[in-house]
Amino acid sequence: MQYTINVRGRLVDLSQPMVMGILNATPDSFYSGSRKQTEAEIAERANQIIAEGGRIIDVGAFSTRPGAEVVSVEEETARLKRALQIVHREQPDAIVSVDTYRPLVARRCVEEFGADIINDVSEGGLTGIVGQAIHEEGDMFETVVRLGVPYILMSVQPTLEKMMLGFAEEVQRLHSLGAKDIILDPGYGFGKTLEQNYEIMKHSERLLEFGLPVLVGISRKSMIYKLLGGDPTTSLNGTTVLNTIALQKGASILRVHDVKEAVEATRLLLQF
Repeated sequence: MQYTINVRGRLVDLSQPMVMGILNATPDSFYSGSRKQTEAEIAERANQIIAEGGRIIDVGAFSTRPGAEVVSVEEETARLKRALQIVHREQPDAIVSVDTYRPLVARRCVEEFGADIINDVSEGGLTGIVGQAIHEEGDMFETVVRLGVPYILMSVQPTLEKMMLGFAEEVQRLHSLGAKDIILDPGYGFGKTLEQNYEIMKHSERLLEFGLPVLVGISRKSMIYKLLGGDPTTSLNGTTVLNTIALQKGASILRVHDVKEAVEATRLLLQF
């Protein structure tokens, strides 16, 4: 599929899959290897993502895993401000997305701290931390449209049918507001059982019916180690296998902890 997104006036071609590297400026993300808090750690991770072939650096400061500690708007904003400043200093030409479901945080990250993309795990405000309703000031859809940046819309629905219906309504609303660059994320691990995750992935090529690029984030998630055994630290091989399947089913962006391995998977798949 031929896709392009407009990133601050720069057209980014998604006709070949690209890799988004995860940078968590938080002490409690589910995978301990992704937690980067000191200036040196954040700088090293930003440089590593680009050196290994990643094209997007996804910065988060509020873990949305089950049981995660609630972080205030002020704390999340402060963490993101610091991390984004370091990322831009180290990699000024990198595309940077910010992982937040809070409209106020999203606005400040774009307008003041230089974020290029909003990555929203709440499906526009349905949920924040897994299994918890949220009540945030502002409307994420309206905020994204006003900011004029690409928007990653992630589903928290448990089945593909409900996901397709939800996306249809949400994409229509976004378009009616004036949104232009929408990226769909099926939201593996969010609001879904183990079986539902795999059932959705089995038929995930149907998401291409929307004519929009698809992002897949399955890196080291519990859907891997609950099936195979182990924990996030032992789930790299399973991640690579599922990323390859996701690419075969049309994913345009892989959101990962392990950039080198994901880039290699995309390069190999392009040979066929």
